[in-house]
Amino acid sequence: MKLTVVGCSGSFPSAESACSSYLVEADGYRLLLDMGNGALGELQRHCGLYDLDAIVLSHLHADHCIDMCAYFVARYYRHEGGRCEAIPVYGPKGTEQRLTTAYADTPSDTSMSEVFDFRDLAPRSTFRLGPLTVTADQVRHPVETYGFRVEHDGKALVYSGDTGPCDALCGLAENADLFLCEASFTDGKEDIPELHLNGRQAGECAEEARVGRLVLTHIPPWTDPRHNLRDARAAFGGPVEMARPGAVYEL
Repeated sequence: MKLTVVGCSGSFPSAESACSSYLVEADGYRLLLDMGNGALGELQRHCGLYDLDAIVLSHLHADHCIDMCAYFVARYYRHEGGRCEAIPVYGPKGTEQRLTTAYADTPSDTSMSEVFDFRDLAPRSTFRLGPLTVTADQVRHPVETYGFRVEHDGKALVYSGDTGPCDALCGLAENADLFLCEASFTDGKEDIPELHLNGRQAGECAEEARVGRLVLTHIPPWTDPRHNLRDARAAFGGPVEMARPGAVYEL
């Protein structure tokens, strides 16, 4: 299983990175976790525009899903070979309506479903996507939001989505080989319940879950990532690093 960081900026794109998007590959199968602002352009550095097999959206904030509107254009109006077949898109309830509204002028209210096979996520659910086993659970955020555990050939990757501290996240991450965890806040600076984690909290969850490696992501451009990295390392005894665009991890 291979993880490629397509974009990792939190809340809005930085000069160096698109917003949240992560490509997972195994046995020729390609799964994309989230498609935030700027992700579609960056994705094409790592795979063909029509080579994705499935998409999973953690939640419906723009920095995690808005480039799905641009991807709809690419799939619906493809110039060569005709319109693309629908691929599975897992997301919270109302994903199709949210994206249709964001696009604002689709040919019809059901046009997106012609190229995206929308499927609702549910807490504590597990499903197969090609060779991958995906477990979703609801985490703490102001809108319906999911974290994911992706497993293949005895290895496990966990992605937090956006979340405040919660038992569900640590449960998903238990004994994971790689924990891709948001750390948007700075310890001692922001303290908004059930919104985001800081570096210390991400490290504490990684330590509790006994993960193999912690990769911090979703750092907003106005946040100094060095503080979050320092705080995470103080709480977690294993290797910790910052996500960066184009980084590749082999599991």
